[in-house]
Amino acid sequence: MTVDTHDARSAYVTPPRWAIAQRGHVDELLLEQAHLEKKAAAGAVAFLFRLRLDARLHRQLSALAREELVHFERTLRLLDRRQVAFLPLVSSGYAEKLKKAIRRDMPERIVDELLVAAVIERRSHERMTMLAEALVDREPEVAAFYADLCPSEDRHEELYLELAGMHATGDVGDRYRELLGYEADVLQRLPFTARLHGGAPDGLGA
Repeated sequence: MTVDTHDARSAYVTPPRWAIAQRGHVDELLLEQAHLEKKAAAGAVAFLFRLRLDARLHRQLSALAREELVHFERTLRLLDRRQVAFLPLVSSGYAEKLKKAIRRDMPERIVDELLVAAVIERRSHERMTMLAEALVDREPEVAAFYADLCPSEDRHEELYLELAGMHATGDVGDRYRELLGYEADVLQRLPFTARLHGGAPDGLGA
């Protein structure tokens, strides 16, 4: 079972001023990106051991995990060229807040975990696209880097939606829309920070 992503549009659209305000925080954004890619790879590997899948989907999920690790390594090389050390970083709190909406009982829990992963990939795709456009004149190498990552974020969302649909007892479109609405509330409450998944400047949502 798959989900029509066009039928589950995001309830929140990041305002252009978010990307403009991030222009002065490129090094910190890249440091966070390295941490995000490492966490994404770990999450995909964890699903490999938790989900009952056929060989095709195991290969796709394995490929997703490898792709996240490649992105992690690419980010580390970019940080190295910019002489930015790979250090611990406080998260925006975005993912942690999203996970509070996950239902506790199985199989709903695993469905929600997969849908939350899809939500994160969807938001990452949107914001990396915005950063690629906002940085093209100031930081062409970084802009190209974000542009290169965007197609994979789209594919990852689709795979997580497919996996969620396979583990649900019915259509997951309505639940996906609910989680997108919940995400909108999370983003509107988060403060603006030098993070991919933080709030908009001035804490406004439009």
